Amino acid sequence: MNPRLMPIFRRRSIRRFTKRDVSNAQIRDLLEAAMAAPSAVATDPWRFIVVRSAETRHRIADGLPHGQMLRHAPVGIVVLGDIERAHGRLESYLLQDVSAAIENLLLAASMLGLGACWLGVHPRPERIAHIRELFQLPTNIIPVSVVAVGHPAVRPRARTRYRAAYVHHERW
Repeated sequence: MNPRLMPIFRRRSIRRFTKRDVSNAQIRDLLEAAMAAPSAVATDPWRFIVVRSAETRHRIADGLPHGQMLRHAPVGIVVLGDIERAHGRLESYLLQDVSAAIENLLLAASMLGLGACWLGVHPRPERIAHIRELFQLPTNIIPVSVVAVGHPAVRPRARTRYRAAYVHHERW
């Protein structure tokens, strides 16, 4: 692993958090990093709901089978996209743009000493409906994911998942 890329290799999905709070400044930093992501034609279709309320985090987790760690994270960030802002109003561009923002948020969390875990919502219709109903979202707003954020209770070691067999040069 190239040492200059260590911030990427250190980013790991964290599913256990301490009770320590995440500051408003840290949340602002995460969102600022997320919004620094590239987007098709600079449309920036991403939208975010910051959730600190334990009751709301529990209600979100009720609809995410693999998102139970959200019950114990001090913050949940619901990541959404505005289809009206997506390039050509195409869902594919929205998903690419919002995913880039999510990855920036995850990398920023790791670099700030926080832990985070990306919880998939899209494309599962029941999960989309759950988030849509819970937050009474307008029809143009599409739920993409929820990110659990907190101070990590464990710190997994850095790693790479590089597989030479997955790489092709010039042709398949």
